[in-house]
Amino acid sequence: MAIQWYPGHMNAARKKAAETMENTDLVIEVVDARLPAASCNPMVDELRLFRQRPCLKILNKTDLADPAATAAWVAYFNAQEGVTAYAMTTKKPGDVARIPDLAKSLAPHRGVPTKPLRIMIMGIPNVGKSTLMNALLKKRVAKVGDEPAVTKMQQKLYLDKNTILVDTPGMLWPKIAIPSDGLMLAASHAIGSNALIEEEVAVFLAEELLKRYPDLLAARYGTKVDEVDAIGVVEGIAAKRGFRIKGGDYDFEKASHTLLLDYRSGILGRISLETPDTRAVLLAQHAAEMAEKAAKAAEIAAEKARNSARGKRGT
Repeated sequence: MAIQWYPGHMNAARKKAAETMENTDLVIEVVDARLPAASCNPMVDELRLFRQRPCLKILNKTDLADPAATAAWVAYFNAQEGVTAYAMTTKKPGDVARIPDLAKSLAPHRGVPTKPLRIMIMGIPNVGKSTLMNALLKKRVAKVGDEPAVTKMQQKLYLDKNTILVDTPGMLWPKIAIPSDGLMLAASHAIGSNALIEEEVAVFLAEELLKRYPDLLAARYGTKVDEVDAIGVVEGIAAKRGFRIKGGDYDFEKASHTLLLDYRSGILGRISLETPDTRAVLLAQHAAEMAEKAAKAAEIAAEKARNSARGKRGT
């Protein structure tokens, strides 16, 4: 299943962000620590690099992510030019309190009354941008909700007299090229429920958990991980919880929803769906698939050209 979700307001938000970037000194990009690469919006890099703006990449929700994977991602992003990575959770005030100083260190020429530091906060839906804004300002200034894309418009706020924050709507990108990225985003609740089928997302998640965290499945649901596939995991949840539909069959929909909620809330455990190493393998596979498709397309085009030339000679 290829998941795509790009509501009209996101296109407008992208255009507005491009305009605002010209008068921005620093971009804070908030990503989900459980899937730091899949939750990076390529349009953010495109916009900030065009204006040559540094980036403070915040890996949020570290309380839900695998600590070892998070450490590997911080090192990975810190190796990129113009990027400083910071792993945190908005649930810890001490983590939030470090952000202003980190931001100022990336734009030391700003942050005085005559030249205030102008920061744009960006990221995909439901990674915690609005919660971060509220925590930084120590008051409720941004609407927070459990559904993706609650924020629809930019708003400018003053962190202090020398620092301006611009909160932006959560933005995805027009086409998610790698299918598993869409599934990871859907599992982590970054995509609207109207754009996905929960049962398919749950089966994807179960497959990843069997590969990466089988012990957590066993501990939470009593899953015999050596004996089941991804569908069996979801059916096992239905059996354990007594989820049945009329006629006695397993309620696969309800069990799927339960698995997704347990993952999203952290009840299942601290889980990361990708590491820098698995990401590298995924990108290599995707590149090979794209090269194969391009070669086939070129072959078909060449064959059409040959047939057309033969037809012309025949006439």
